[in-house]
Amino acid sequence: RGELALLVAVLINSFGVVLMLHSGAGISAISSVPFAFSEVFTRISLGTWTYLFQGVLVLSLMILRKRFVPQYLFSFVVGELLDVHEAWINLLPLTLPNRILYFAISYLLICIGIALSNRCGLPIIPTDLFPRELADITGAAYSNIKVSFDVICLAVTAGMPVFFLGHLDGLGIGTILAAFTMGKVIGVIGKWMDGRLRFVSVLTPKTAKPC
Repeated sequence: RGELALLVAVLINSFGVVLMLHSGAGISAISSVPFAFSEVFTRISLGTWTYLFQGVLVLSLMILRKRFVPQYLFSFVVGELLDVHEAWINLLPLTLPNRILYFAISYLLICIGIALSNRCGLPIIPTDLFPRELADITGAAYSNIKVSFDVICLAVTAGMPVFFLGHLDGLGIGTILAAFTMGKVIGVIGKWMDGRLRFVSVLTPKTAKPC
């Protein structure tokens, strides 16, 4: 079911984002902009900044489509989960082998989560929704849009702390690696899913039959 796929995607994406940050390799590109704002303006939590960033993305898509799209409003679900994971993630040990393992797991989880959410047939979180919808609006390849989006997020993440705090924060080798490669990996995982799975949700046309 598409509903189950979306639930799994939200759970593993939120965990993957926080685990990648905990690994010390840097935060994932999809959460790097809210993280940069939360480090500069500390009175607002990462989860709240995530909601605000998602709102800007959704508004941008509606402007590009030149119409109100109510389905986009159902995609605000992941912010509180980030705060929940942040509350316990520090219990995980931080040896060098563990850090490498955490990064590898988080990278794979985020890629799988985004590939799932792109195929669930339901409204998805705005950071995943934006590249998918922009690719649809512009006709460009999803992988190219995704990589470009991540690189722009990377630039904002680098610039914000340097400008306001005088140093880099949250930006690591993992962030850079993810920004330049994650779009391609998501594409590969997505193609593998397309050959084996098809999700049906409450929004799927009645004529469609689940496999």
